Amino acid sequence: MRTMKIPAFTNDGLLPPGEYEVSFEELRKSVLVLGPGDLGEFSLWGSEWRRLLVNNLEILTRQLWQVGVREVFVDGSFAEDNNHPGDIDGYFVCEPGSLHEDGLQKQLNALDPYKIWEWNRASRTSYPGYKKPQLPMWHRYRVELHPYVPESGLDCGIYDGSGRRLEFPSAFRQSRDGKPKGIIKLRYGGEP
Repeated sequence: MRTMKIPAFTNDGLLPPGEYEVSFEELRKSVLVLGPGDLGEFSLWGSEWRRLLVNNLEILTRQLWQVGVREVFVDGSFAEDNNHPGDIDGYFVCEPGSLHEDGLQKQLNALDPYKIWEWNRASRTSYPGYKKPQLPMWHRYRVELHPYVPESGLDCGIYDGSGRRLEFPSAFRQSRDGKPKGIIKLRYGGEP
């Protein structure tokens, strides 16, 4: 199910199940950035921080668009009623073979002044207050976008409640405790 408007959070504090295709402008005007209508218990809602995360996400997404990637999906704690999410998590759909040395990663690093496009476990470094080491893009932009090659069998490292390995599409459509939740698809070109 695809819809355009991002709805209010569920009672569980999640984006309702579904795929919400939006431009960056629509994302900036959504509940994910501005917060619930009546902030009440969300008086500490981090709109400024969330806007910064979206700005950084836009930088990385536009780099992906420049190299031919058209499908970018995001969620994580950013798509929950979390006052101050640590980052934005997401994935992008790419073609088989596009991640080789002279492929997508090289093209993306040619565009990014900080050369942050890297997914090798060895590239992860620690950050104070975080248990797991983070990728270079996270350190610079506080955004982690992972490549997803459909039907490749690549392990994303996320499992369901029964211990079955999930691919990015299904892994990103559930909360940490396995409840279904929605996901944001960034509209190519960023225009409504």
